[in-house]
Amino acid sequence: MPSRLSWTDWQPLPLPEPLTAPVLAEVLDGGQAFRWSPEADGTWQGVWDDCVVQLQPAGDGGVRWRTPRPLAATAASKLAAYLGAATGFARLADELPWRSDAHLARCLAAFPGLRLLRQPLGETLLCFLCSATKQIVQIRQMVALLARRHGRELAPGFHRLPTWAELAAVSETDLRACQLGFRAGYVVQTARFLADRPGWLESLSDLPHAAAQARLQELPGVGEKIADCVLLFGAGRLEAFPVDVWILRAMARHYGLEGWAPRQVAHFGRVHFGPLAGLAQQYLFAWERTHGRD
Repeated sequence: MPSRLSWTDWQPLPLPEPLTAPVLAEVLDGGQAFRWSPEADGTWQGVWDDCVVQLQPAGDGGVRWRTPRPLAATAASKLAAYLGAATGFARLADELPWRSDAHLARCLAAFPGLRLLRQPLGETLLCFLCSATKQIVQIRQMVALLARRHGRELAPGFHRLPTWAELAAVSETDLRACQLGFRAGYVVQTARFLADRPGWLESLSDLPHAAAQARLQELPGVGEKIADCVLLFGAGRLEAFPVDVWILRAMARHYGLEGWAPRQVAHFGRVHFGPLAGLAQQYLFAWERTHGRD
């Protein structure tokens, strides 16, 4: 923690349901976002958009937060929306078909209060473009380097991610120096594509899911899985059902979909779990990563 920083006092963050320390860890470091890191005392430190925040579980199942004093107004205005504090995810989870789906019921019981983050759309796209064939810890390293080398400093020791407009001026060589590998080409091409089309990314919010997914796949390096991750975590499209290796494994083990292609599994997920398929997906994903080897 940078010693020059002066932090605000801790203050409670009202949420519709309790959030235990293990579930908070799953929310912040379970594949939704890649800019949160744990401290030795159980505090989580994260950066998104123009915000730097520390989160800490409270003993009563609540969460408290603080931020560097110069960023207090910004964090206070954006934190609740980022954590979906106005949404009762336990109520939404109860609408999933867990009563007729024993494995889903097990997943819901293991992660009570699991929430979906609502991240900035452009930032979400950048992070998931970096995610291809990489594990969470590696993605975190890449985006940390991108922020430190090409993003604006928010407070001593903390940098925001570069915007797409800023990335349009960065060379592929400089991006490869941030450990992006072949993904650097996708980022450069996407940055130039978006620079030539102001408002293109934001217009996705007005499209039906299938159309928005297809539109995102016009971008270099974006397939169905990345498109659905961007829509789920960056646009709040709960019908999106991203399919990665963990979900393929879960659906093969517990739903008999051995050998199914990702597109087929995604269609099954949207049909079986309904309009909240993306929330179900995150429960399945969390279970498979933490209990799948048991």
